[in-house]
Amino acid sequence: EVEPRQLLVHFIRENAALTGTKVGCDTSQCGSCTVTMDRVSVKSCTTLTVQANGSSITTIEGLSDGVDLHPLQEAFWNNHGLQCGFCTPGMIMAASELLRINPDPSREEIREGLEGNLCRCTGNQNIVLAVEDAARTMGG
Repeated sequence: EVEPRQLLVHFIRENAALTGTKVGCDTSQCGSCTVTMDRVSVKSCTTLTVQANGSSITTIEGLSDGVDLHPLQEAFWNNHGLQCGFCTPGMIMAASELLRINPDPSREEIREGLEGNLCRCTGNQNIVLAVEDAARTMGG
């Protein structure tokens, strides 16, 4: 049963047992909890579960086909965009929306598209390269 004020991130992790979505800051500042709701990026740490009722939610686990990695996941692996991995699910989910809207983004557009997601390990250079690589692979 869903609690009326339960946050979507807690529902995803606890009720759905999908632990790829991370809880980072609880204030929507870091982006580690990013998922897509009806194909639009949302910060699940500030979205109530009831707000998602009837919506299609995609987490990092739902991006692949269950056998092969999604091109974004593969590109993050190949381009060393993973670092510690804490921000990776949110980065990839934000990038998936970016590439849906803009299949051939410039580096500046990639940086803008990911600006709500923070990597605490290092600069975002390898993350930007990974998104560029995925865009090429996906036909952008």
